[in-house]
Amino acid sequence: MTHTLTAKEQPLAKIFSDEYMFSIPAYQRPYSWGVDQAQELLDDLLGYMRTGGSKLEDIPPYFLGSLVLIKEESSPRAQVVDGQQRLTTLTLLLACIRAVVSDDNVRRGITRRIYDQGDIVSATENHYRLTLRERDRQFFRERVQHEGGIEQLVDDNGALPDSQQRLRDNARHFMAVLRDLEPAALVRLVQFIVTRCYLVAVATPDLDSAYRIFGVMNSRGLDLTATDILKAEIIGALQDMARKTYTDKWEALESDLGRDGFGELFSHIRMVYRKAKPKGTLLKEFRDHVAPADPAAFIDKVLEPMAQAYREISDADHASTRHAEAINDALRWLNRLEFKDWMPPALAHFTRHKGDPDALLAFVTGLERLAYSMLVRKAGVNERIERFSRLTAAVEAGDDLAQPGSALQLSPLEQHEMYTMLDGPLYRTHSARALGVILLRLDALASDGSKTMQHDQVTVEHVLPQTPRPDSTWVKWMPSEQERQGWVHRLGNLALLNRKKNSSASNYEFDRKKQAYFSKGGACAFPLTTQVLQQAEWNGSVLQARQASLLKLAEDHWQLVTRAAAAKSPAATTASEAESPVFVLGGLNHQIQATGRQVDGQFVVLAGSRARADWVGVDGGYKFLHQDLVDNGTLAPPVGEAREFLRDTWFSSPSAAAAVVWGRSANGRMSWRVQDTGQTFAEWEEGVPAGESDEDEGEDDAREDLYRRFWDQFLAKANARGALFQRRTRSANPWLGVGLGRNGFRLNVSMTRGEARVTCLIHHEDGGTALFEALHAHRAEIEEAFGMPLDWAGLAEQKRSRIRSTTEGGWLVPESEWPELQDRLVDLAYRMDAALRSRINGL
Repeated sequence: MTHTLTAKEQPLAKIFSDEYMFSIPAYQRPYSWGVDQAQELLDDLLGYMRTGGSKLEDIPPYFLGSLVLIKEESSPRAQVVDGQQRLTTLTLLLACIRAVVSDDNVRRGITRRIYDQGDIVSATENHYRLTLRERDRQFFRERVQHEGGIEQLVDDNGALPDSQQRLRDNARHFMAVLRDLEPAALVRLVQFIVTRCYLVAVATPDLDSAYRIFGVMNSRGLDLTATDILKAEIIGALQDMARKTYTDKWEALESDLGRDGFGELFSHIRMVYRKAKPKGTLLKEFRDHVAPADPAAFIDKVLEPMAQAYREISDADHASTRHAEAINDALRWLNRLEFKDWMPPALAHFTRHKGDPDALLAFVTGLERLAYSMLVRKAGVNERIERFSRLTAAVEAGDDLAQPGSALQLSPLEQHEMYTMLDGPLYRTHSARALGVILLRLDALASDGSKTMQHDQVTVEHVLPQTPRPDSTWVKWMPSEQERQGWVHRLGNLALLNRKKNSSASNYEFDRKKQAYFSKGGACAFPLTTQVLQQAEWNGSVLQARQASLLKLAEDHWQLVTRAAAAKSPAATTASEAESPVFVLGGLNHQIQATGRQVDGQFVVLAGSRARADWVGVDGGYKFLHQDLVDNGTLAPPVGEAREFLRDTWFSSPSAAAAVVWGRSANGRMSWRVQDTGQTFAEWEEGVPAGESDEDEGEDDAREDLYRRFWDQFLAKANARGALFQRRTRSANPWLGVGLGRNGFRLNVSMTRGEARVTCLIHHEDGGTALFEALHAHRAEIEEAFGMPLDWAGLAEQKRSRIRSTTEGGWLVPESEWPELQDRLVDLAYRMDAALRSRINGL
């Protein structure tokens, strides 16, 4: 077998000859060219032929593009990876010319380019130059390749599948154009196509090689999408007997969602596994982060359930015996958002809890609250990705999402920021689209849930005009310009319209504005606007009452009542509720000076901290997060080379916080140090004195690929033994955790440079160690069940305790030694789970 790549520029006389027998693999998409592409092809061919020389040989060669094939040099059999649209349309065009031309010799010559007829005497069958996918194969042979088939095809008005309908539409177009040509022009056209039109046939011996070159090949056809290529790779890896079954499954899902929706689904699946901002193409990241080892299991257990969940979520079409309408209502409001970063955790949750309406309702209610908080607070894309990725990980780990501090819940500070934004000049601070969605949501709440607004487009109008005439009633009701400016852009002064704004109507007097602008035939579609129509005048007291009423709707629905604590001094609040000591980070000759704490699983940089003014690191990473914080006003304008944090800012990790402060990637676990003791964040988290951590100071990204490979192999071994890690995906960190069946208890598997650990982490909300002590009282029985002594540490000052087992190894060991280390960790994890779970549940 040869493993070389060959590329040959061939005239169609060679392409449609015994040198090639093309077949379209079952995993390829159906025939997709429409009349526009077919018309463009024929117009180009006719135009090029007519502008060429008078003699056929004087016409310059016409390049039709390229084919990417899986083909051995010694065999004519060729699977078409790229080029099926051109080959199919060219075959169709030749068949149409054959049907129109009158010369029998020309007809026979065309037929030889389409198929070799079998001979009954020699007991040979027809050999077709091009064989389509199985579902279209016989149709194509009978209605296109065989003589007389095209005539039947164009005259048939019956219903056909989509791909066959496209063949008929294109055949009808070709026949209409060709019938207007002179007989000599028809002959000249087919001679030009066969002898002067060229394709570059690129042949490789296997699928991997074919797709390595696919991305750089110029194609005239509809480009294959990333999902088409993934389909080829995933289904192509199956055994022959299973390919048709899984091809049918794949195409049914794609048909149900549509090609665009199917592509979006794969982007979301990538994010479920990736849990970080994409750094490459969908194809590359899917291969790097999903890379299903078992294609059948991926389609059955990941793709199919997530496709069903995606359709249900996107269409707000959940069906269940309880809560269905409430669940769908929350989904409808989520789907109104411009951003879709919330979809990956939703997919992860729906596929795990499809049969639990109570869990689904609690989740989508919390998800709608979180997503609208991000809309109102103007969270940047990086903040959204980080938060929703953390939520996806929590869903996979089976965490209790109802607990304060979970990734689904708003912190008091986030509640405070959301309420403050809603109480501010929304019209000025938010885009028209975002403001429209916010007001529509409040409008639905104002209708007491009796109806949901389905208006696709709305506009937001000021009731009190922005620039009222000095002699108007508006000024009479509110003489102070300062008071008017304080109200004009706020929630209480805004109303909804379901038509375009009329700038000339904006300054109407109140009565005329109500009759001619805010209502239509005396009626109004929006409860918020109806509130305006019910007022006799529009003064400060009316505005104040309406503002308070709308804020109360928001406060009740989005559960903002615990924001009061955050309304105090942010630093004081954080200090009183903190789980950690104060960490400090400095640099740039003391121009950079930041303080922060770990609170509710996130790292908070405190207001007044100073960060580097501009990003100086490599592109990507946390550069965009730094820019988001500049754009939304969290980081003040620069003074010298630094910017001040104007408010407490929450980050998903100490590394994200350190990167923004330093303006470059950083390992925050080593960079942040306890103000009083000098411990690094890693040392504080592990409960060891300063100087004992052996984690590197380098960037986190440097070892991400190594960690992913390690945990991939670890999870394969762990899942072969049992279900403990079944819901976990690989991690880009040196640790991986799962719940132990009760809130506050987690089982962590982690590595340092020189050792590996399996740890039961116990979080104590009240700061005591009662739960730890309750387990410690049974230390002898637990260690007997585990099979060896354990390291017990009650860390009251950290609000967390630990029970740990350590083994030799770590991320510095050679990859050849990974299997042995992974086996030990799997064994320790299952033994610790068996020794502790029942006792934890009994506490």
